[in-house]
Amino acid sequence: MGKYLLRRILQMIPVVLGTTLLVYALVFALPGDPVKAMFGDKPVNEAVAAQIRAEYHLDQPFIVQYFIYLKNALTLNFGDTFAGQPVLDEITRAFPVTIRLGLMAFVFEAIFGVVFGIISGLKKGKWYDTVILIVSLLLISVPTFVTGFVMQYVFGIQWAILPVTAGADPGFLDLLMPAMVLGSVSMAYIIRLTRSEISSNIAEDYVRTARAKGMSNGQVMLRHVLRNSLIPVVTYLGQDIGALMGGAMITEQIFNIHGIGFLTYQSILKGEANLVVSIVSHGHAQLVQALLHALAQRCAGSVTRVVLTLNVPEPPPQAPAHGWPFTLEVRHNARPLGFGSNHNQALAHAAE
Repeated sequence: MGKYLLRRILQMIPVVLGTTLLVYALVFALPGDPVKAMFGDKPVNEAVAAQIRAEYHLDQPFIVQYFIYLKNALTLNFGDTFAGQPVLDEITRAFPVTIRLGLMAFVFEAIFGVVFGIISGLKKGKWYDTVILIVSLLLISVPTFVTGFVMQYVFGIQWAILPVTAGADPGFLDLLMPAMVLGSVSMAYIIRLTRSEISSNIAEDYVRTARAKGMSNGQVMLRHVLRNSLIPVVTYLGQDIGALMGGAMITEQIFNIHGIGFLTYQSILKGEANLVVSIVSHGHAQLVQALLHALAQRCAGSVTRVVLTLNVPEPPPQAPAHGWPFTLEVRHNARPLGFGSNHNQALAHAAE
């Protein structure tokens, strides 16, 4: 396991370099001048513009800019945005918003997708099965931005029960409709997947055997059908977490949510390559950190394992002068190295 994690970390090095280089090249190739975009319609003083280009290395060739970014990134110095704000501060401010949005969308798609899938699978061929299938097909076919605009019009303008936009510091109600939009497509897939698994498992021999033994329909569903039917659903949900984070860019633009997707889109428009690449690198850094943590836990668990047992009588008398006797067991790769109350000897064996 430890070798596997280490190999995966080493394999990520060329992936990170290739991804950052590609993203940096794409942002660099965008038309327009980032410095002129900073001033908008105002006239640009050439001396000030030259000073800004020199400060952000915009007057250097592409490959030089990229290596400057890599050199600074190795020291965790991702620079500042064109507005003068540290890049890490911008990412730290926006990332929790996208995390909350993604978690709400995940809960929404998991609950409603499984519930409607179970109903559709148990009542296959009924009118509500047909309705659920039609709605799920529409959610899959219609683009996300169309679904978002329709929900804004219906729930935000016509019925006025949910906010139309979220803003910079959204709450639960502000993120409720965006989460529904973000998780709608995945919910439709989960409905169809759950329906297919339920309808196929309910006709298996083990279900007929369970009913023949006298189990009720509810017990058969909970103990047998659902347990087997939800295995591919859980697998799909695990894979869909990354897709939710990636799809948040469109949803955040529609509902004006100042999350990581909104920040990425705005930085692309402004030509801020450092910020765009730092956002991509931040995701890789989180994955590397998780792999290193798992590797450290694995190594720590396989190298030493210490079990300490105090031998205290019941009821305990007055404590002896040299403390209570105890038993110390130190293991190396699940092999005991020392026992007894002489813990120094056991620790010496462990050090060897």
